[in-house]
Amino acid sequence: MFICSYCDAQYPKWAGRCTECSKWGTLGEGDVQKNKKATTAAKPAAVLAFSDIKVSEADKRVTGISEFDRVLGGGLVPGQVILLSGEPGVGKSTLLANLAGTLDGSILYVAGEESPAQLKIRFDRLGARTKNVKIVTKTEVEPVISAIVKEKPQLVIVDSIQTMTTSEHDAAAGAPTHLRAATAQLAALAKTHNIPIILVGQITKDGLIAGPKMLEHMVDTVLHFGGDPRHAYRLLRASKHRFGSIDEVGVFEMTEKGLIGVESPSSLFMNDGPTAPGTAMVCTIEGSRAFLVEIQALVNTSSYGTPVRRGSGFNTNRMQMLLAIIEKHGKVSFSGQDVYVNVVGGMNVKEPAVDLAVCAALIGSKLDKAIPKDTVIFGEVGLGGEVRPVPMAERRSKESKRLGMGQVISAAEVKTVRELVERIK
Repeated sequence: MFICSYCDAQYPKWAGRCTECSKWGTLGEGDVQKNKKATTAAKPAAVLAFSDIKVSEADKRVTGISEFDRVLGGGLVPGQVILLSGEPGVGKSTLLANLAGTLDGSILYVAGEESPAQLKIRFDRLGARTKNVKIVTKTEVEPVISAIVKEKPQLVIVDSIQTMTTSEHDAAAGAPTHLRAATAQLAALAKTHNIPIILVGQITKDGLIAGPKMLEHMVDTVLHFGGDPRHAYRLLRASKHRFGSIDEVGVFEMTEKGLIGVESPSSLFMNDGPTAPGTAMVCTIEGSRAFLVEIQALVNTSSYGTPVRRGSGFNTNRMQMLLAIIEKHGKVSFSGQDVYVNVVGGMNVKEPAVDLAVCAALIGSKLDKAIPKDTVIFGEVGLGGEVRPVPMAERRSKESKRLGMGQVISAAEVKTVRELVERIK
């Protein structure tokens, strides 16, 4: 049997190219027969009762970064394996440098992409403490594991898992075989020695974590650190978390001293100046947090035969659908008009509750009518022109009023798009 050293595909005869991963010269002869011992001859595994297991919430270790702890449900769990992913340049290494400089106790930083001098420059620039941080630059997982066992740190950071290799395989770094084997060994070490490990995962151009999907199944927590690198704000979300909820979201602001947690994100996206036509405030839900976001719309006569329809932070296809609904049921025409929709602060809003605010901004810009500054608008708009209720409406209203918004327009106040048009007029 011939086995591909890159993707582990098996073939009955040799070939120059693996048809699964399209790599050349990776097929080699291997023995797929395992050592078959009778199950009766194997030593019985240890069996535990739940009453014998002692666990308390006090075992969670607070990192000192409130927004990071919020997403993790209180802090790091002993033996927890975290996979942190994000776009290049979004601030993953900066977040980890801030974490290493804030956390008490010994930290082992496995640097597969940077030299020790480069790491020191970044830590010094951020003003992060380096007293308890030690660096390993090996990319082979076996020597790294030996160093972890010897040093016994309270946290291990691997930046990144795609650079790690293992002596079990001969493929290049980043191959699925290396990723699976290295992650499996590090996860086993974490569980055996109760050491939390954070793995940085690179992503593909499609926004997915590079490597096999199994990588996400092998870890306890999968975090995604996202945001527009051209703006200062970043969001930390959990798509998988074995020790808590995935509904929490952490908000950070990028500064010269690194990432700073934002306790009240609504204040970041609110406009302190006068309200202009085409502006509407919406209360959106990110995870379990409600905060206000400003929606801007610009409607202008097109200079070309085909009008421009573009959205920044809002889906363009949904914007075109809302334009059709306003024209059909609201009797406001956008024919021959360029239309732009922007979400302030580089936010990317996807929930249907933003529909009504986008419609209000579009109508206000078209009619040149400004919406009062203390007004918050939220609601889902259907194809029939009706305004539908949205989840957690009461919570949105309370958050809006807490921030000084005196008027809330939702499905309870406006039933159709036509009523919204008349109200703006």
